[in-house]
Amino acid sequence: MYQTDRPHPVLSGMPPWVPDAALHYLAHTEAGLPIRELARKSGCHASTVLRQIRRFETRRDDPLIDAVLRKLGSRVTRKGSSTAPAQQKECSDMHAVALDQSPDTPTLNRDAQRILRRLCETGAVLAVAVDMEKAVVVRDGATGASTRTAVVDRKVAEAMALQDWIVADTAGRITRYKITPAGRAALADMMGEVGHDMQGMAETPAEFADQHRVWGERTVRDNETGQPRKVRYNLAESPLTALARRRDKGGAPFLTDDLVTAGERLREDFELAQMGPRVAQNWDRFLTGGGRGGFAQDSGVGNGPEGARRRVGHALKDLGPGLSDVVLRCCCYLEGLESAEKRLGWSARSGKIVLRIALMRLKQHYAETTGPGGGMIG
Repeated sequence: MYQTDRPHPVLSGMPPWVPDAALHYLAHTEAGLPIRELARKSGCHASTVLRQIRRFETRRDDPLIDAVLRKLGSRVTRKGSSTAPAQQKECSDMHAVALDQSPDTPTLNRDAQRILRRLCETGAVLAVAVDMEKAVVVRDGATGASTRTAVVDRKVAEAMALQDWIVADTAGRITRYKITPAGRAALADMMGEVGHDMQGMAETPAEFADQHRVWGERTVRDNETGQPRKVRYNLAESPLTALARRRDKGGAPFLTDDLVTAGERLREDFELAQMGPRVAQNWDRFLTGGGRGGFAQDSGVGNGPEGARRRVGHALKDLGPGLSDVVLRCCCYLEGLESAEKRLGWSARSGKIVLRIALMRLKQHYAETTGPGGGMIG
């Protein structure tokens, strides 16, 4: 996915996720290398390099782009520079600090996949405030209220912006970013879905709604067979957002914003807890049959953040059998209600009522354990 061949030796210390166009810009502006020299090294025309440099110069109005280019620029060795040993040591220390401020490739891929999936949801944006170390994904609900759905380190957001996966939609003290077509393509690549949905020239036209869907897959464990199975779901919309648009007989939303927020909090903890080599961790052990399995919450299974695993475990245990089943499947596995009802052996159209009751109990659990607002995730 990333190129390992750097355009020039002065850029040898750059992270592998930095695009070549950004490297050309840094080599020209920071190291003073001529455009023709960069073009010869990269095997392209000088006008191509010139366009890349001009494009990044205009993109420096973006606070994330400007910040990451300043950090990366501190690593560049200027052409023909000669420094004393003390100055060399100082530069080396500065480069070490800059290195600490940049994510490594596994961290970037892991966090970017989680955030890009959230940004695919309808109405979702990444909000970045001035001088804040964290960026948050917020989504506008059916009633206009905003729900926080994810939190990520600012340095990861900077790397995503540099690769053109996100683009600023509104600027100000709080800048809001939306996912780009390049970000959607990168997400499909990360999830192994490249080519999966490409139909070529179909004999019959595709449904209009399909162009607004971004499909993904999640591995879950089948209650009946005990074997893992894949569930295909729409990344652009979770079951909770679909239910939040429904109205009851009195015209009120079927799910209020605070219930959706409780479900989204559980989902993010669930995704944070699965970070590690073993993504398909058997969370079913928390449920009806698995509660007797003696699963140790702090055993380190999956090598994910212990705090997130602990929060998910406590929440599911507090809900108990039945309620924990439906929130795990609909909020975390993103299964549709009809599929969840079938898997759990429930009657048709009963799942939405049970889910609303479960979300009410989940909201109460977070109010009792973390207080109003649910605390800070991550």
